[in-house]
Amino acid sequence: MTLQVSSLRIEIGARVLLDDASFRIAEGEKVALVGPNGAGKTTLLKTLAGQHTPSAGEVQLPAQYGWLAQESAAHAEATNLLAYDHLLAGSRLHDLHERVLEAQDGIEKASLSDDPDALDVAVHTYTELEEKFRLAGGYDLERTAENIARGLDLDEEDLLLEVGALSGGQRRRLELARLLLAGGDLLILDEPTNHLDAKAKLFVMDFLRTSPSAVLVVSHDIELMSESIDRVIAIEQGRMELYRGTYSVFLKKRAEREASLTREAANAQREIERLKTTADKFRQGNATAARKRRNLEQRITRIVDQQATKLPPVRRRALKVRFPDPARAGDVVMRVEGLVKAFGDDIIVNEVDFTVSRGEVFLVVGVNGAGKTTLLRCLAGLYEPDGGTVRLGTNVTLGFYAQEHEDIRPGDSVLEVMQAASTTGQSAAELRSILAHFGLTGDVASQEAATLSGGEKTKLSLARLVGGRANVLLLDEPTNNLDPSSREAVLAALQHFKGTVILVSHDIEFVTQLAPKHAIAMPSGRLLPFDEKMLDLVPQLEPLPARKGA
Repeated sequence: MTLQVSSLRIEIGARVLLDDASFRIAEGEKVALVGPNGAGKTTLLKTLAGQHTPSAGEVQLPAQYGWLAQESAAHAEATNLLAYDHLLAGSRLHDLHERVLEAQDGIEKASLSDDPDALDVAVHTYTELEEKFRLAGGYDLERTAENIARGLDLDEEDLLLEVGALSGGQRRRLELARLLLAGGDLLILDEPTNHLDAKAKLFVMDFLRTSPSAVLVVSHDIELMSESIDRVIAIEQGRMELYRGTYSVFLKKRAEREASLTREAANAQREIERLKTTADKFRQGNATAARKRRNLEQRITRIVDQQATKLPPVRRRALKVRFPDPARAGDVVMRVEGLVKAFGDDIIVNEVDFTVSRGEVFLVVGVNGAGKTTLLRCLAGLYEPDGGTVRLGTNVTLGFYAQEHEDIRPGDSVLEVMQAASTTGQSAAELRSILAHFGLTGDVASQEAATLSGGEKTKLSLARLVGGRANVLLLDEPTNNLDPSSREAVLAALQHFKGTVILVSHDIEFVTQLAPKHAIAMPSGRLLPFDEKMLDLVPQLEPLPARKGA
């Protein structure tokens, strides 16, 4: 058995996310962990990976496993390493390779001595280590690493940058590449397709499907789950259910099961009412009537007890997201002229010009690492341009959604985050009402925001935009980590928003439904009329030019 979980109970503050949960994952199994945002999927994965301590229960992990966090950052000690070296260091063969090199040096040193016995020992040591390295596929390590990096859209130029110079999306893909290269008995993956374009997603799907490793994955990418898994663990409202088959099979089985439970509960209730009516007829009478009444009441109790042991269908609350009508801005909300942004000698945004009109949906497209997020941060005023200007129109107020949620300060509660974003002095009750529209209810308001799941952080960040009443929204991958129903609710809200939206997104269907008028192709900064065909060409829109100073 690769993973064994017994009687697990997980709590966050006053919230019980999971109680008395037990399951197993066998060798080579591909398992999807599903549930709505906030159900506890990420916390369960953190618990399995030793990042969160359960209140009760036991977790037995295999000797070799890998863990990709939803908001993974490269190891602090790797900041000044080349990305390529950091990637190779993740392999389980890396240490063995270092020992082979040391043994090789040992032969050279021994050959310079007059001790033939020392040379024999050095040669023997090297021979043993080299054979072990060769049989483990060590000589294919670099080729394998480069193939994985290429599949995740990390090119040679990216790999020759220091880890600290990579964008957030590039760092995330580097950590995923490092984990896939390392392999192991079990891969624990939290939203592995975030920051990936369509081609890279296909690579991940194929890799996971064919990998000998067992996989436990949380993903809102329906295609990934349908193509790459053979079992589903569903968690919701503190309970866990296990299903065999693909994600599509799971959806069908769950719907059938819930329909059956609903019918069974209705039939049981009708039987209870019938028995109660019959029992009432025996309330007046002799000892025989009293005995019959007691027998009927015992039958009612048994039915009630039987129903109590069966989990009723979950009543899923649909999100009702609405962006309030913002203050009217001028006809031109933003004018960008000659915008330049560099980090050292690395020019990310170079001589970009465009104008955005009121009410427009404006898409920023380009390959990963082309500067989309950097451009958005320049527009939001978070980065000081090295050249050019960003001029806002009359009565423009900006709202910025950061894909990494790094603007959520540690220690702040969910309600405090909302209060800091409010521009109109809304009361705590009004802010709680906004949070409730995003499914963040009850004790969540007093929970530390940094401890929320990725999906809940996404909802909180969107709720802040509602509370801030901005008329220009700058959105950097706003659908990352959202479950399908929440994604649809956000899409509908943006479709009815009467302000302006400037958007970065890999979610092709989401972008198509928003129907942008213009797109700017990074890194060249070309302004183009939007065409749906453009979405299929995003990975090929602009070949990245040679970076200055590289």
